[in-house]
Amino acid sequence: MSRPLDGVTVIDFTQVMLGPSCTQALGDFGADVIKVERPESGDLSRRGVLAHTGQDNPVFLSLNRNKRGIAVDLSTDAGRAVIRDMLRTADVVVSNFRPGVMERLGLDYDAVAAINPAIIWAAGSGFGASGPYAHKGGQDILGQAYSGVMKRLADPEHPVSIYATPLADYTAGQHLVQGILLALLHREKTGEGQKVEVSLYNSMLAMQMQEATTRLMYDQELNWALMPLSGCFPTADSEIVIVGAFKPNPLRDICAALELPDLSLEERFSTLDRLKENRREIRQIIADRLKDGTAERWLAALEKHDVLCGPVRSLAEALADPQTAHNNMIIEFDNGTGQAVRTIASPIAMSEVPPEIRHAPPRLGEHSRELLQGLGYDAARIDKLVASGAVQ
Repeated sequence: MSRPLDGVTVIDFTQVMLGPSCTQALGDFGADVIKVERPESGDLSRRGVLAHTGQDNPVFLSLNRNKRGIAVDLSTDAGRAVIRDMLRTADVVVSNFRPGVMERLGLDYDAVAAINPAIIWAAGSGFGASGPYAHKGGQDILGQAYSGVMKRLADPEHPVSIYATPLADYTAGQHLVQGILLALLHREKTGEGQKVEVSLYNSMLAMQMQEATTRLMYDQELNWALMPLSGCFPTADSEIVIVGAFKPNPLRDICAALELPDLSLEERFSTLDRLKENRREIRQIIADRLKDGTAERWLAALEKHDVLCGPVRSLAEALADPQTAHNNMIIEFDNGTGQAVRTIASPIAMSEVPPEIRHAPPRLGEHSRELLQGLGYDAARIDKLVASGAVQ
């Protein structure tokens, strides 16, 4: 089966999440992703934040399938020569270091393009390659904070807090995928390589395009979580979420489902503006009623009246959901040592070319000799590189 990115070679200098989520997505659809790591320690996510080390760290395993691995000491002349040889025939090079690191390594766009003019040079950073914050380390939580995402709350009375899932890293990583694919299409038409850059900061601003446009044009706040009839509510046994919108009179339908009189007939709740003025009151009425029944009871009633609603689940519950299984969102493969890895699949479903697992996440330097042989290095030269510590 021919995959969309068969024949595309990606030299991957990325680590942690932004970059690895990008290169894994490319690998899932056929790209030959060659993960370049430092000897001994490798990608920072090999160590992770949990009590796992090495090959069994779930953070690393979740982000590095469909890659071959080589460990190269870029502080050595011999190591840098290996990378230059790899770049001569590569299609894409990806990094997510702080701005300036690739330049110090002699791997900035101009240097790489001098070796391979058709290269797609792609980089993710915290704030961009230039500007007042370019020098700052990029990290998901900082992306949330600087962009305004962290301060946009569903309830203004709640304290500001960190969003628990790294949405900035993942969003920027997928924007980097988009940029690389667009650059490959451009090269297919013109033969030209180019530089592609994304940042956590820009991705978080882009995520707020509706809210930002409202602020820029009318200096008003748009917060979907503050819609008066939408929110999370406790029932007798668990929480549910209701989205009281996208209908001519959602309050009437909510009241019918909850066996309440039609509160939309009352002047204080008769229009959206009046509902906003009396948001606390209407939400308290709904909350008090929901406490009288179970989540199952109220969800069935709300769905009967075509009100958007659902349970508020834990990740463990979502992973066990039959829809997750039906969508084939959990995959399992051997990590190369007999250990089963269970993780999340690509969310992209394609009828003719589905994503495919060809490689488990590589052990540090697992494919070093194989890749050097592919460059034409003989056994004696490879042994010398390994003995010198330039390659592991």
